[in-house]
Amino acid sequence: MSISLPVEKLTPEAFAPFGTVIAPDPATARTINGGTTTRFHALATCEAYGTDAAVIISIFRGSPRRFPYQVDMMERHPLGSQSFSPLSPRPFLVVVAEDHGGTPAKPRVFLAENGQGVNYRANVWHHPLMALGKPSDFLVVDRDGPGDNLEEYIYPALFTIEETAF
Repeated sequence: MSISLPVEKLTPEAFAPFGTVIAPDPATARTINGGTTTRFHALATCEAYGTDAAVIISIFRGSPRRFPYQVDMMERHPLGSQSFSPLSPRPFLVVVAEDHGGTPAKPRVFLAENGQGVNYRANVWHHPLMALGKPSDFLVVDRDGPGDNLEEYIYPALFTIEETAF
């Protein structure tokens, strides 16, 4: 048996329980570099906990998912935040869940569009990267260092995302 998941519009308010939407915000705009650059300042805060932890920047190349897609697992990183910012204007899916006593609740699915990115707070349940349509590159900022910074959970029931949902 599978439970169908609706796809929600990614907004800062809807995503707030899980982290921050990363997108140009005119309220944070600053003109720099002699007036040639607009800096959208401090759009998200990175978290890196533990001795010898560091914040690193990587590029992830995600293969597109095929639909209908079965969500059967979630992961979280208890020692640091993790952000995904697309390096192309293609949309992608963001799947997150609230924590219920150490396990993820029913997932919520958001459609990130128009260059939106996300920053998952430390310890937030989320599905691995979900590119759509074509292979896609993402700038990823997350924690590096000693310690166990990955927990995975396999759901006892499947959740389904239909392509018609977005």
